[in-house]
Amino acid sequence: MQSALHVAMIMDGNGRWATARRRPRAFGHHKGAEAVRKIVEAAPRLGIGTLTLYAFSSDNWQRPRPEVEELMRLFEKYLRSETATFVSKGIRLSIVGRRDRLAPALRQAVAAAEAATARGAAMHLRIAIDYSARDLIVAAATQAALAQSAVIDRAVFAQLLGEVAHGGAPAPDVDLLVRTGGEQRLSDFLLWECAYAELVFSAKMWPDFTASDLAAALNEFYARDRRFGALPRAAAGSAG
Repeated sequence: MQSALHVAMIMDGNGRWATARRRPRAFGHHKGAEAVRKIVEAAPRLGIGTLTLYAFSSDNWQRPRPEVEELMRLFEKYLRSETATFVSKGIRLSIVGRRDRLAPALRQAVAAAEAATARGAAMHLRIAIDYSARDLIVAAATQAALAQSAVIDRAVFAQLLGEVAHGGAPAPDVDLLVRTGGEQRLSDFLLWECAYAELVFSAKMWPDFTASDLAAALNEFYARDRRFGALPRAAAGSAG
């Protein structure tokens, strides 16, 4: 039975990690891919049912062309090399974000990986590539304006958001968002889905982030009192 817990991760710090070691930024991205493997392997054991990873934002196209090309090669290599592992471990893969700006070979790798893993039930792995939450919200709102239904509620809008993101069915709301690299912002990631997410910021650069760090973030999450606008438990218990 798939857990309902949805964890989102902004995998920040690959380039800075490499620069601090006087290595090319591409070296950091490759080490970051190794960290992804470890986190994806650990996530189901930690009770995560949906894991969304922010791999490449729509704004990242502004980076130097050689770095972008290397990232795209790395994405394609990752998808082709990991698909068999995903199938064996029951992990369903979805790529969310725009696809029209991706190279044909990468789009083919995306389609093949999604098709091969479609029946995975142990965990849903969502990787955000060429992703902008604001752009997707605008696209979903445009679809809502064109819809024949007189009422567009949150559930309907979430469905539209899933469709324009190529995710199909809407993902559950994010329970916990973790950002590595020391920065403390959302960077246009899952803005709708993170409405009530708990946020944990780690000073560790992504290549250094481990399964133990993820477990620690989850422990912090479980220690928090999630109120969703209601009173704290203690105050609610004393009401009246």
